[in-house]
Amino acid sequence: MRILPTIRLEENSTRQGVLFMIAAILFFTLMDALAKGLTQRYEPMMVVWARYTGQVAWTLVMLSPILFRVIGTKHIKMQLLRSVLLFGATFSFYSGLSGLKLAQATAIFEVAPLILTGLAVLVLKEKVGLRRWAGVGAGMIGALIIIRPGTDVFTPYALFPLAAAFCYSAYAIATRFLGSEESAWTSFFYTGLFGALAASLMVAPVWETPSLPDAGIMVVLGAIGGLAQLLLIFAIRAAPASVLAPFSYVGLAFATLWGVFFFGEFPDGFTVMGAAVIVGAGLYVWYRETKVVPQRQDV
Repeated sequence: MRILPTIRLEENSTRQGVLFMIAAILFFTLMDALAKGLTQRYEPMMVVWARYTGQVAWTLVMLSPILFRVIGTKHIKMQLLRSVLLFGATFSFYSGLSGLKLAQATAIFEVAPLILTGLAVLVLKEKVGLRRWAGVGAGMIGALIIIRPGTDVFTPYALFPLAAAFCYSAYAIATRFLGSEESAWTSFFYTGLFGALAASLMVAPVWETPSLPDAGIMVVLGAIGGLAQLLLIFAIRAAPASVLAPFSYVGLAFATLWGVFFFGEFPDGFTVMGAAVIVGAGLYVWYRETKVVPQRQDV
């Protein structure tokens, strides 16, 4: 177990990082599929509780050799803020899963990188040119194509993944403030610990003793979530973020496959169209950022 926090990756590890990223997305979407199944039988807060408590138990075992080194932090307030935002994103997304198709919820959530671009302007004072703003706007139009407000098919559940995307983007901004001053393991530990404690306090009013098979699924849910987060950390350490960013969209393909396999869900034409717009806009914004950032100018 001790090799996990100190794992060394090869110097030329970009390909390794991409593989870690794809594996992380695969397990994240599998976790979401399991969560969706549970939300059909239990309140979303119970599923959030299972996700976080399982992750914390798994993390404590994995990091036990270096736990006292990991729990030390100089930025407890920022760690708390990050944890609150990630908890909000998790609860919002699982609430959406209880009433949406898996691919539909995932597609709406994919506007997160575009929202992050806008928040970076407001909070970090980053400069974003007209072309990237156009990409952000196009992505939001894609979300509206899926949500279809004002029509007979609109459901309030579609707003939950959008709220999750906002929370997750704010979480990413808070993480940037930490920079390299905090170990990734420290941040990983605190987000899991806060989520488990908060969910344990909030789950009591909706608690329902799960069946034995569902209890097993909840254990697997937490383990898969921890594994996915670990793979994501390895991916970020192995390859530049600019290389990894486009691969996050493979989650849409995985979510569609899990939706068909577990629930017999096939995305409708509006979901496919909106997802295509969101992915296209996200890739365009990413492309502009890779062009602009090295030149330190806005185009």
